[in-house]
Amino acid sequence: MEYTLLYFETAAEQGRRDTPEAPAYWGAWTAYMGAMSAAGVMRGGNGLLGPDTATTLRVSEGKWAVQDGPFADTKEQLGGYVVLDVPDLDTALAWAARAPCATAGAVEVRPVMPPPAA
Repeated sequence: MEYTLLYFETAAEQGRRDTPEAPAYWGAWTAYMGAMSAAGVMRGGNGLLGPDTATTLRVSEGKWAVQDGPFADTKEQLGGYVVLDVPDLDTALAWAARAPCATAGAVEVRPVMPPPAA
């Protein structure tokens, strides 16, 4: 079954990308992604640029409302995602628990919606 892991990081974690802690930050993510790849469970995914680069769109009565930045002002921001193909939720949760952001941020685990029946 496929699950998507959504990685949420705090602003402090995202800020490490351009600091002396950057090698350790990226090293942890590289090792984690490498482990999923080596296990053959990772189907794809991407990191995302910071929330300051986001644009949010809402449509009301056929009119667009465009806002710079993320929709919600929260302590944690979506930093990226990975799609896994694993046997069950427990296995997906085990991979989520290994994410570098799991201790200071969060990892949301969602089943991927199957395609509609033909």
